[in-house]
Amino acid sequence: MFGFIKNSLSKTVGALKTIVPKRKMSFTHAEIEDILLEADVAYELVEKILSETYQDKITREILRSKLLATLAFTSYKEPEFNPPFVELIIGVNGAGKTTTISKLANKYKSMGKSVMLGAGDTFRAAAIEQLTLWAKKLDVPIISSKQGHDSSAVAFDTIDSAKSKKIDHVIIDTAGRLHTQTNLANELIKINRICDKAHAGAPHRTVLVIDGTQGNSAIAQAKAFNEMIGIDGIIITKLDGTAKGGSVFSIAFALELPIIFVGVGEQPEDLTPFNKHEFVDGLLDAIYVEEE
Repeated sequence: MFGFIKNSLSKTVGALKTIVPKRKMSFTHAEIEDILLEADVAYELVEKILSETYQDKITREILRSKLLATLAFTSYKEPEFNPPFVELIIGVNGAGKTTTISKLANKYKSMGKSVMLGAGDTFRAAAIEQLTLWAKKLDVPIISSKQGHDSSAVAFDTIDSAKSKKIDHVIIDTAGRLHTQTNLANELIKINRICDKAHAGAPHRTVLVIDGTQGNSAIAQAKAFNEMIGIDGIIITKLDGTAKGGSVFSIAFALELPIIFVGVGEQPEDLTPFNKHEFVDGLLDAIYVEEE
């Protein structure tokens, strides 16, 4: 797992080399400010970290404790539920929802669990086609309809079918929607309500997929989704393709929500549980030299 996390920070580490050409055992406040800002940690969070650090020189252990504190809410505990476990996947277009759904399905299958997909993004025919292709590739059943059909009906039919077939996991896609569009927000709320009607307590987990290349700009978007429907956890995609890895700290601190997984590639197996200790250490390894 550590290899995945460390690889996901490769571009961020590369960017930091312009600020830290040579690793050291300690840094001044000004140097740490430059380092964290280069990694795309939000300015307000950088100032908070530094204001709470009273030592003249900031060692690895001092910075490590501060960074871990920003990730205090990232742990996730699965809720109690009656099968099937229903997940609603939300997020804007281009965030990587469909690929993430395929990765989740692959992960559950590798655990010996049965999976059914629901093509709830009825806004775009391409979204239905893409998810259907993944379902065939992974050999999992999918419930879908034509473009323009009621997405909440797809959600209901998916859950109803999964219950009758005793499926373990249901993963429902939704349209990539901008949080400023009220009609789409209302549709999300309706899907949420219909899921509970189909299976009491569903969805058991509502997951927001965030594009890691967006950095801190994803925070406002995530806050709006959370206020709209309530988010149980976050999956950050494309982390391997961005130099903005430090934004993970800002996102986690601002939202106070668990980061469940991070996407570190395009293949179905390229999804790894987020581990805050490994993430922080992967970043600090690029900055500090080991003590002798």
